[in-house]
Parts: sequence; C-alpha cells; structure tokens
Amino acid sequence: MDKNIYDKKPSVCNCLNIRRASQAITEVYDEFLAPSDLKIGQFSLLKHIYRLGPVSVSDLALSIRLDRTTLVRNLKPLEERGFVTDIAAEGSRNRQLKLTDQGIQTYQSAEQLWAKAQSFLEEYLGEDNINTFTTLLSKIEALVP
Repeated sequence: MDKNIYDKKPSVCNCLNIRRASQAITEVYDEFLAPSDLKIGQFSLLKHIYRLGPVSVSDLALSIRLDRTTLVRNLKPLEERGFVTDIAAEGSRNRQLKLTDQGIQTYQSAEQLWAKAQSFLEEYLGEDNINTFTTLLSKIEALVP
C-alpha cells in the first residue's frame, strides 16, 4: 500500500502525542481492513472470539482489557451482522460467544489484510523501533490495573 507520510510536529503533552499516535495507527489498520468491511476493533473482537471461543463475555473482556459495557456495545453490530452468536443454554445468565461460519470466513479473510497492516508498520518503523515501541507501550499500560 502506498501511504503518504506527513510532517507532523509533536505536542509538549505526552498524553496528546500518544492519543494522536493511537488515532493514526487505528486509521492505518482501518484502511488496510477496509475491503473486509471491518474496523480494527471489530477485527480484534473476532480474532479473540475465534481463538478463545466459546468464551464468556467476562473472560473476553478480561482477555482484551475492555470493560464489559464497552465490550457488549461493540459486540452488538457483529451479532447483528451474523458473525457472532451466543451458544449458552436458554435461560443462562452467562453468555457463551462463538463465531458463526460467516464470522469465521470474515475473520480469516480479514486476517490477511491485518497481516499486511502489521508488515507495513514493521517496515515503516523498523524492527528495533517496533520492539522499543512495544516495550514502552507495555510499560505505560502497566501504570493501571
């Protein structure tokens, strides 16, 4: 993918710089995933359900480090599109999420697009910078439970 690279000046605020970078990375992944009609957040949910499924909402929330309310809100469109289903016994209070056949197909085709986004960023930043970046992000994330 040909990508324009723009000259951007950092802010004096670390928080603002991290938020801007997060928005830019999200946009890059969304562009690569566009042919799948998924956004990176939706792809991530499908990926986790595929790997963990069947999985409870609570376990999924813990795995991807999202609060349950946000997770349930983000699951709704995937369920409406027929990608995710609840296979819990009727009357059960504990949902068990699983990808449908359509969800598996969508995830698997989108995974190739996601891999291209990964490769693009790795080439753009370089292996040493990616490793440093990942280490720094983990250190920042460790500031909160």
